[in-house]
Amino acid sequence: MTQRPDGFDLDHHGDLEVGHGLVDLAVNVRAGTPPGWLIEEVGASLTDLASYPRQDAALAAVANRHQRDQSQILLTAGAAEAFVLIARAFRPRHPVVVHPQFTEPEAALRSAGHLVDRVILSAENGFVFDPRSVPADADLVVVGNPTNPTSVLHRADDLRELARPDRILVVDEAFMDAVPGEPESLVGASIPGLVVVRSLTKTWGLAGLRVGYVVAAPGLIEQLAAVQPHWPVSTPALAAAVACCNERAVAEAAQAAIELDRQRAHLLAGLSGTAGVSTYGVARGPFVLVHVAGAAVLRERLRERGFAVRRGDTFPGLGADWLRIAVRPEEVTDGFLKVWQDLAG
Repeated sequence: MTQRPDGFDLDHHGDLEVGHGLVDLAVNVRAGTPPGWLIEEVGASLTDLASYPRQDAALAAVANRHQRDQSQILLTAGAAEAFVLIARAFRPRHPVVVHPQFTEPEAALRSAGHLVDRVILSAENGFVFDPRSVPADADLVVVGNPTNPTSVLHRADDLRELARPDRILVVDEAFMDAVPGEPESLVGASIPGLVVVRSLTKTWGLAGLRVGYVVAAPGLIEQLAAVQPHWPVSTPALAAAVACCNERAVAEAAQAAIELDRQRAHLLAGLSGTAGVSTYGVARGPFVLVHVAGAAVLRERLRERGFAVRRGDTFPGLGADWLRIAVRPEEVTDGFLKVWQDLAG
């Protein structure tokens, strides 16, 4: 169903949950990143800081990574900038955001003066997306895939059904490279009005560097670029984009996605052994969403025992009894599960 604004804190993000000395299960950045070779590549670029950034090599690398033309790529200072550009470049009459999902797209739209409707997915059916739930007159639709915080991977065919000649379809694929084989990605699709947003932050541990990109038709890219400041992506971030798109990096990311599947299964198995804890849908991202009575108190008690998890009540469609937990290597998860079961059992 479509809902109107109701006081959710759209500006709250997982980094606000993390504190000194806490094990971070609140931010969805892959553990052990950035790798040493990537740090070296970024570090080597520092000798060029006196010059203005040049995007040529990074544009070519991203375009080659996805087999697209460079005119279909826009480099951004992280996915967050992409959402701001979308909100500024397009003037939709009826924008709709599918929730629960990352709140930054809606926050950016509202900041730009748009009146946003919400389509809320149901936990009871596993947060599965039905394209028929989107109003027919919606001329800008935003959906995450896989979706933060539900971790659900929507069918590409269902997203394709949203395409209309007079509609912009924004698909946030910030976590798609964490899914082995990226089976439901639309990054290579030729769909009218499609705008795919990607991030290099999550898999490569580059939250502090701010680097991402948009893939869309050249006309849409031109509209977005027209409202983007000059030199939006720094020289070190451009070096990271080049490095993360080569064959070695793509292969490493693919292997990391396979390991993530195993680590997530380990986390879910441990959580399922706790009374009163429920999960909904099939998790495919680097995090899981759980429902547990008294989650707010549990989250504070976890902090007292050294673990930070993400509160769920800032996501439209969720409430105070939801928590999002990042997937970590088994040894980290085992330490967390011991404390979790002591507190929640």
